[in-house]
Amino acid sequence: MELISRYTDEGMHQGMLVVLSGPSGVGKDTLLQKLEQLCPNIRRCVTYTTRKPRPGEVPGVDYNFVTVEQFRRMIEANEFLEYAQVHLDFYGSPLREVVQARKRGIDVILKIDVQGGLVVKQKSPDAVMIFVAPPSMEELERRLRSRYTESETAIAKRLDDAKREIECIPMYDYLVVNDDIDSAAGKLRCIIVAERLRIRNQRPLDGKCVFQD
Repeated sequence: MELISRYTDEGMHQGMLVVLSGPSGVGKDTLLQKLEQLCPNIRRCVTYTTRKPRPGEVPGVDYNFVTVEQFRRMIEANEFLEYAQVHLDFYGSPLREVVQARKRGIDVILKIDVQGGLVVKQKSPDAVMIFVAPPSMEELERRLRSRYTESETAIAKRLDDAKREIECIPMYDYLVVNDDIDSAAGKLRCIIVAERLRIRNQRPLDGKCVFQD
């Protein structure tokens, strides 16, 4: 007797949408680099921003850097899945890239702030929500200062924002504390693997049933 026939719900064929949020300075970029090594079949969606590139950042790889005028034109053209103003700059996730990748069965990960993450959760209730937290506020401040890219005023604002973002943890599905980069990346990989094993995310094998008796 056939126990599980081929899936007919097209929703099961689309890739996952993963949201990765956390305070500025918590180490999200480094974690993503590690995760891409551990899970090569997940695609990071490069978001748009109006802020200036930091030393070492590569346009089109870390962010798509645009002017405020260009960003506003993209808003008017409904080109964003979500967008928000963070630390006086604009950030947005390209809608077309996310939709097309998921339709092709590609898992997409968005590194976005809490404000944008909650918008995505509202628009895509199936999104996997992951919050990355620092081991302590003291450690977060140390990491922000070690970047040597911002003024005292900017650091103080980021720390205040971090406190508000941490209050939103209950609205996420998973919490990963980045106290050790390798350990935290390993936990992210476990989350991705577990989510892929959910029945709703399983894909049929060449149109055949998964189990047969």
